[in-house]
Amino acid sequence: MKEYSFTLKFNFQDAQTDPNSYIEQLYEGGCDDALIGIGKQGSIALDFIRSSSSAFEAISSAITNVKEVIPTAILVEASPDFVSLTDIATIIGCTRQNARNIILNNQPRSPLPVYEGTPSIWHLFEVLAWLKEDKTYEIDESLLDVSGINMNFNIARNWQKIEPALQANIKSLVA
Repeated sequence: MKEYSFTLKFNFQDAQTDPNSYIEQLYEGGCDDALIGIGKQGSIALDFIRSSSSAFEAISSAITNVKEVIPTAILVEASPDFVSLTDIATIIGCTRQNARNIILNNQPRSPLPVYEGTPSIWHLFEVLAWLKEDKTYEIDESLLDVSGINMNFNIARNWQKIEPALQANIKSLVA
């Protein structure tokens, strides 16, 4: 069994729901390996360190535990996933400028940002996988696994927002 660190953020269908009312239930419902953040009315964040046989099992079981206690909870984000140059620099132990140079000097092989702007945002998994394969960086396998699963959960969550009648057409256009 390996330990996996990740954060899950949920919104409640009723924005007036007090997250304090769920703390004990979440603990008893299997989330005893999470720090629970309740800073905002109508939402809750859980920072897990979960032992499991795989990152997928750790994250999916945590989502299941939360949804069993709060059936109307809506997953907003699984992290780590979205990162800026500053985040990338911190993870690989260099300056922001160095991280920028690594990515810019290796285009078009470097990962494309999810959002290009100020700041640009990447999927952490794509950056880590590229750094490991192309640049031979030593990357924490647990972080690579967790970021890959979280990227998939976040993409799936957003995919659900696309009108079903358009999904096939959109999928063919971006393939």
